[in-house]
Amino acid sequence: MKIAFLIHNVYGINGTIRTVVNLAGELAGRHEVKIASVFRHRACPRFGVDSRVRLTPLVDTRPGHETDHPLAGKSSRMFPASEGRYSQYSRLTDERITAWLASTDADVVIGTRPELNVMLARYGPRNAIRIGQEHLTLDGHRSALRAQLRRCYPFLDAMVTVTDADAAAYRALMPSMRVAAIHNSVPQPQVAPSDGTSRVVVAVGRLAPGKRFDLLVDAFAKVAAERPDWQLRIYGRGPHLGVIQVRIDYHSLNENVHLMGMHASMEAEWAKGAIAAVGSSSESFGMTIVEAMRCGPPVVSTDCPLGPRDIIRHRQDGFLVPVGGTEALADAQLRLINDDRTRKQMARFAWEGACRFDPGTIAARHETLLGNLVQAQQALPGHIKAVRYRLRAAHTAVSYTAAESLLKTARRAKHSAHASAAEPSLRRRSHRMGFRNENAQQSGVLVPSYRYLASALASLTRPSKRHWNQESACPNRMMKEQSEESWCRYLYCENCGRTEYAESSGDGQVTCFRCGEVDEER
Repeated sequence: MKIAFLIHNVYGINGTIRTVVNLAGELAGRHEVKIASVFRHRACPRFGVDSRVRLTPLVDTRPGHETDHPLAGKSSRMFPASEGRYSQYSRLTDERITAWLASTDADVVIGTRPELNVMLARYGPRNAIRIGQEHLTLDGHRSALRAQLRRCYPFLDAMVTVTDADAAAYRALMPSMRVAAIHNSVPQPQVAPSDGTSRVVVAVGRLAPGKRFDLLVDAFAKVAAERPDWQLRIYGRGPHLGVIQVRIDYHSLNENVHLMGMHASMEAEWAKGAIAAVGSSSESFGMTIVEAMRCGPPVVSTDCPLGPRDIIRHRQDGFLVPVGGTEALADAQLRLINDDRTRKQMARFAWEGACRFDPGTIAARHETLLGNLVQAQQALPGHIKAVRYRLRAAHTAVSYTAAESLLKTARRAKHSAHASAAEPSLRRRSHRMGFRNENAQQSGVLVPSYRYLASALASLTRPSKRHWNQESACPNRMMKEQSEESWCRYLYCENCGRTEYAESSGDGQVTCFRCGEVDEER
């Protein structure tokens, strides 16, 4: 069977990319697998792609390649205007995606993001099985985007979510669509599992408000008061770094709580912990929970609406506590800390239970779904297939296109109003924040560059409170405290397609606070 994945940017770093790469590598042992990446911003993917998987970039955004293409500056006509990444797509991406969909000989085409699923539903190969994947959550999308998904998704052959709860939400919104819940996969770690004897609690993730690392610090204050010999190690980068440090200073926990930054391989760090802790207020799945369990430590996690409850078996291989419950989070950790036998028993159950997320097991579930869909399509009479194809074309030409026109008109009016009011301020701020004119890049002269004003408009005219209203997280203060090698400022992110707040730790790499993309300094 020929299977093709359509992904936003396989050269970046996030959970969706890692999941797709893992699944493609596992399927490549039995099928012919391809990955089409809409964008390419670096030479090689950061996650190792199996050599048996054929990788095809559609648009190369590296300097000197297709950045000056005449279609790259024209707004997309096919990409959903209600999607947050609309500004990253253009007529060029429209042309490349539709051309790839028309030319692919795949038996199954799998989209990996809502906007790509919409394009797959509208322009996907007539004779191929079309499957959409949801790596986030339906309720997490904007209402306008959900309305567009409701118009287009029924023309997919199936939808795959990562949790049962999200699958139920899709079935409630689109009763006629086939929906399956298949978890993400995590390969077996290359290190020995934790023996549970260390006195370390490990927490991993992007340091963002939704991950609630400040809640973990507050809870650990109670843990450290009773068991000062234990430590909390927090791994990651993000805009909430200053806020977390303030909580550490407030509780005087500098000897017990350590901000470890980013590590290339987290398997060894998970294995050093005796307990894993998660304080998130929301999750789409919870890859870090599975990664922790695969390395041995039991997990204490908040019971988010989606994710953790599908992974952790409460009181068997971990604990689920109410969201925002500082006391409950601390009490669960203390229960494991003070009971060596229970901790080691839960660690064993966690390690054994996490095997159900092995790539081989997850790939087998996908293969079962694909086999059923292929059989159903082959049993369908040819004239029924033709009617369905014409119906899809007519439906999208009328309903979807009309809704898109309204959304794009509203977007242009909104941006025009903001631009006329904010242009003088943006000119000053673009100069202060270091935007460079293309003709001045060689000399390094800092001058306004209006090429970036449109993409920076939303973020610069309405700065996020988490960036500016926390004294500890204020960029100006952080820049003063950083050395020449380490800095924080606004830079243009190729992955986001806009100017975002970025951080460099002095190791030659820059991290975007919005998407978490890590790239080399230029």
